[in-house]
Amino acid sequence: MTSPEWWRHAVTYQVYVRSFADHDGDGIGDLPGITERLPHLRDLGVDALWITPFYTSPQKDHGYDVADYTDVDPLFGSLEDADALTTRAHELGLKVIVDLVPNHTSSAHAWFVEALAAAPGSPERARYLFRDGSGPDGSEPPNNWRSVFGGPAWTRVADGQWYLHLFDSSQPDLDWRNPDIGDLFEGVLRFWLDRGVDGFRIDVAHGLVKEEGLRDQVVPEGESLGSGAPTGESMIERTLRDEPMWDQPEVHDVYRRWRRVLDTYDGDRMLVAEAWTQTPESMARFVRPDEMHQAFNFSWLLAPWSAKAFADVVTGTLEAVAPVGASPTWVLSNHDVVRHPTRYGGGPVGLARARAATLTMLALPGSAYLYQGEELGLEQVDVAPEHRQDPSWFRTGEVGRDGCRVPMPWGGTEQPYDFGPSGKPWIPQPEEWSALTVAAQTGDPDSTLEFYRSALAARRAFATSAGDDVEVLDADTDVLVLRRGPVTVLLNCGAETVPLPAGDVLVASGPLKDGLPPDTAVWLG
Repeated sequence: MTSPEWWRHAVTYQVYVRSFADHDGDGIGDLPGITERLPHLRDLGVDALWITPFYTSPQKDHGYDVADYTDVDPLFGSLEDADALTTRAHELGLKVIVDLVPNHTSSAHAWFVEALAAAPGSPERARYLFRDGSGPDGSEPPNNWRSVFGGPAWTRVADGQWYLHLFDSSQPDLDWRNPDIGDLFEGVLRFWLDRGVDGFRIDVAHGLVKEEGLRDQVVPEGESLGSGAPTGESMIERTLRDEPMWDQPEVHDVYRRWRRVLDTYDGDRMLVAEAWTQTPESMARFVRPDEMHQAFNFSWLLAPWSAKAFADVVTGTLEAVAPVGASPTWVLSNHDVVRHPTRYGGGPVGLARARAATLTMLALPGSAYLYQGEELGLEQVDVAPEHRQDPSWFRTGEVGRDGCRVPMPWGGTEQPYDFGPSGKPWIPQPEEWSALTVAAQTGDPDSTLEFYRSALAARRAFATSAGDDVEVLDADTDVLVLRRGPVTVLLNCGAETVPLPAGDVLVASGPLKDGLPPDTAVWLG
């Protein structure tokens, strides 16, 4: 019997490179720091790590503004450091997924520098979306599109033309109808595949191709064009409106070409899409057999604390991916959204719910994606204004994503908690984190870290043999009851303790007191 591809049931741990581990003491995480801490991921029990962008970049959007896709920014190390990281990860049995940013480049990319120096209508400008302005003198933007980071999505250059940037003005959008773009990124894929990476996470995978003609966005009467920080909630709200800049049919041609490239390499190399789409069905289009291997399933992240809501996500997701033979994915936090203990209310209740939702998620078929620090129970941090660095904060004055990006606490009793030799991380860490470090939680059976280790060990014992069928046994009450293979999962979203059915307790998200308490989940065998 042929074993399934590694990614179908993998647990992948997202490393936000700036905030994971600092080797050189400048207060910013780097590749050697990740390499040194890889044993933590092995001991945690994950299968792979996804590393956010570490390429050459001015860091206007913390690496998502790429100036050179085939080199490492000196802030994070060198190509040799990247190779050493991949080699060490493979020695520890971990796969490596790197982040790819194809919707836009940095304004410091050689192509954009050439475009600014060239004349309107030139081949250099044709790689981006330069347009003449509207109005009698061209002094108005070409259309009414808004940046995800707030404000207009257009910036005017010295000769009077405008260029499109759906994010920050330092991130000009590429014109994917130009064949130069596809050729560039095929080369980028091959560069990193040849260096041994196992896959790519595709940033803004629903973007890239814009509706031809760049027409105005149609906004219902009484509504306004949205803007602000790209949290999960705001991104999904945007995709429910008329969106000529997102999810165009031609984008799938890009990923068919990329799939053909990956299929020429051994080792089950993979692509996973960050695609904020309108429905599970539109998400499934990205994972047809000749396109991406996976797409993030944000419906689980966005679900309210409700047994019925979770059940609807499970059934809707599985029904959507089944016709295309894809594996589902599940995620609760990432570097763009509020950490889920805080979303679930914060404090002891928020943490209990976060652990319960995680345990339920880990029982489901397909892949699970974890975000660094969630295994420690970290909450969203209220970062002081003087320490905020998210570009959306500077464009809108609204709190951005810095609160989920605070550097990891590894040990010690005060900042930087062994994050690195420096006492000044790029974002300050809270004083109360001394009790939440990896060192403080290791060996404590009641800690969130030991809970994650136990849950991941239990998952590994049955995930690949349990099959992909999930039966929802009950969601009409406040208790969600699922069965997958030999495991029955109960999640109590209500306010009262409920009796436990017969069965051996395999793992629980919290103490079981005369039954299953509120905000608790359990696996029974």
